[in-house]
Amino acid sequence: MTTKMAINAKDIFRNQHRLIRFIEQSIRLCSNQSLKAAQHQREQKASADFQITAQVDAQYTSAPEPIKHDQNVGHQFRASQLSVRLAAPEQLQMKPDSDEDLGFGRLFTDHMLKIYYHRNLGGWQRPEITPLENLVMHPAAKVLHYAVELFEGMKAYRGVDGKIRIFRPDMNMNRMNLAAQRSGLPTFEGKEFVQCLSRLLSIDSEWVPHTDTASLYIRPTLIGIDPTLGVASSDSALLYTILSPVGSYFKTGSSGAVSLLADPSYVRAWPGGVGNRKMGSNYAPTINVQKEAAAKGLQQVLWLYGEEHQLTEVGTMNIFMFYVNDQGEQELITPPLSGLILPGITRDSILRMTRQWGKFKVTEGNITMPQVCELLNQGRLLELFGAGTACVVSPVNRINYLGQDLYIPTMEQEKPVHELIRETLTDIQYGKVDHPWSVVID
Repeated sequence: MTTKMAINAKDIFRNQHRLIRFIEQSIRLCSNQSLKAAQHQREQKASADFQITAQVDAQYTSAPEPIKHDQNVGHQFRASQLSVRLAAPEQLQMKPDSDEDLGFGRLFTDHMLKIYYHRNLGGWQRPEITPLENLVMHPAAKVLHYAVELFEGMKAYRGVDGKIRIFRPDMNMNRMNLAAQRSGLPTFEGKEFVQCLSRLLSIDSEWVPHTDTASLYIRPTLIGIDPTLGVASSDSALLYTILSPVGSYFKTGSSGAVSLLADPSYVRAWPGGVGNRKMGSNYAPTINVQKEAAAKGLQQVLWLYGEEHQLTEVGTMNIFMFYVNDQGEQELITPPLSGLILPGITRDSILRMTRQWGKFKVTEGNITMPQVCELLNQGRLLELFGAGTACVVSPVNRINYLGQDLYIPTMEQEKPVHELIRETLTDIQYGKVDHPWSVVID
């Protein structure tokens, strides 16, 4: 092979993701027209009461408050500083044969995003995209000893028009920075980070599944890497992101619903703690309880708190209950942001969306297990479901509480609210309807 031919081959390889993306979009051009036509027919048949449009009232779409950085954080990184080092042929990951049975978090894409922070070098360093590779750190790194770390969960969706979208990324960035402040880790500019993520998604765009039953999971992570022992703020940190094509998060029963263990002897979070922050230290202690649930043939854990056995979260999800209240009204309720639960992006979206519908009462308030039992006995409990990025919406059909099985009629409703919510959210995420929450990746 001549030198010129080798250079040309190298150029082709470096731009393969653009070529593949162009071919895929061209192939799908005709099929997308039929998809859009089918979607239009489906929307015409749907109830006009819940028609979704791009026009959203301002009171339902408020953006999070900008993060105020500490003066000693130093300079911020900029997306314009981003450098890219593409994977060589031998570094490319094996792609799945099918998008239909991906599981969750088992496969990873070809590249990752890394941004180092060093206070003694002035702050955040230049962001870089590299081939997926192992991290190298000192054995005294704070993340390994004191769990000085946090993460986020986001997804990229391939729409019916072939475009790739992410969902309300500003919310994830705000939540991540709040967790960084609580962890003694440096904060960063969310908009700049989203631009870096967009470039990473563009490079690995061929990994975004070509189906509306799967997506590309985005895992931004921030860890303290100081090579020193001692509980203190981190002077060195690493902000990185890996990508993983994923299918369903939960293994559900044949009905598509999950069953839960509600054991008040276990507590996930408490007042003044960090149950409202997405830190790994919140999740490790739950693993053994999850094993106990699995041993009883149950899929997830319903976390309770206090003498009244308040419902807080279900597995890694926020919990919602749809019922008939004392005034005979249908009401959707979810626990308040009291510090015990994670301020979920899906949770916030459901509250804003259903309040805009105006078809039933929507509230934030405490839910207790005695209340659940009473509503169930009176026939007023209609649906119970979890909500989160990984699962979107997950219906609940059984709770094992104090040795007794409570059967929830979530799947018995003629027109379940949880299904309407899931369909509406996924229609936004996969670009079936235009909506300001859905951000297109260029």
